[in-house]
Amino acid sequence: MSDTPLPSVATTSVRDRPLPEAVRRLARRHHPRVYEALPWLLATAGYFAFPDYRQLGAQVFIAILFALATDLILGYAGVITLGQAAFFGSGAYFCGILSAHGWSEPLSLLIAGAAAAAAVGFLSGFVVLRTTGLTQLMLTLIVAVMLGEAANKATGLTGGANGLQGMEIAPIFGVFELDLYGRTAYCYCLVLLFLGWLAVRTLIYSPFGRSLTGIRESEARMRAIGSPVFRRRLTAYVISAALCGVAGALLAETTQLVALDTLSFERSGAVVIMLIIGGVGRLYGAFLGVPIYMILQDRFAQADPTYWYFWIGVFLLLIVLFARGGIIGLVERGARLIRPRRRSVSTPGSENIG
Repeated sequence: MSDTPLPSVATTSVRDRPLPEAVRRLARRHHPRVYEALPWLLATAGYFAFPDYRQLGAQVFIAILFALATDLILGYAGVITLGQAAFFGSGAYFCGILSAHGWSEPLSLLIAGAAAAAAVGFLSGFVVLRTTGLTQLMLTLIVAVMLGEAANKATGLTGGANGLQGMEIAPIFGVFELDLYGRTAYCYCLVLLFLGWLAVRTLIYSPFGRSLTGIRESEARMRAIGSPVFRRRLTAYVISAALCGVAGALLAETTQLVALDTLSFERSGAVVIMLIIGGVGRLYGAFLGVPIYMILQDRFAQADPTYWYFWIGVFLLLIVLFARGGIIGLVERGARLIRPRRRSVSTPGSENIG
């Protein structure tokens, strides 16, 4: 008998077995796609096509960054929140207070605003994330209301109802000054939005991001396999808070004014509406939801200045009833309907049967 070892049939079959199509699609999702350049090409073209709206464009980019940060915790981690304005306002006020007291370097002010918002997120997250459902929702709202009242009472520091004024922002890198026409603000906000989007995109396609999705879908199962659910949710909560703080600091720098509405319930509610319109838990939901909401807000306010919120509610109701998953969800369902079905692979030798 030969002493040559026979190859392992089981090992060979497992090694040579092709991966299922669903697994291959999942592995390819993090690869950049051509259509992902579309928002940035449109934003770049908008700088040249609409020079009179650059200041407004900067505000749109700030709102998209705020919505993107909110979606990280709401859409991917499954934390129900109506208090993200607490982080937005914390970043704005901390940046504004430092600027009003002589610290004018814009990039370091952004970092300071992000750090302040992250600290608020870390401290509040220890309480908020230990609850679920309606209790969690109310706690997030309470945090924002408490900070708003504190800012209203601390008139000497925050300006109270009159807003924080007297800010001075130095030119970016000592060269690019924030001008009245919004040229620098447009580019500044666009670059920071791209960096924020890149960070969120990398995060949600990482193993950490996949674990957040697993926690959102079934917290009990993630606990059963040993996943540190609370720690991962808290980490995502702090990251989301820091990005919201960057958005708030950007608003403070570009307008050189911080008002109490940065901490208001209306701002928290509006960003959730924007995400519902675009699509919660979808990377580009904020990119669609924010401009659509702002356009509708402007049109409805012109048509009916008193009851324009009613028409926003009607539109939101239609989205919930007929476009589950937002505009992007509707587009995805339409694409699945018109996409031709793939031909099934026939078995060898079946072509000549019969």
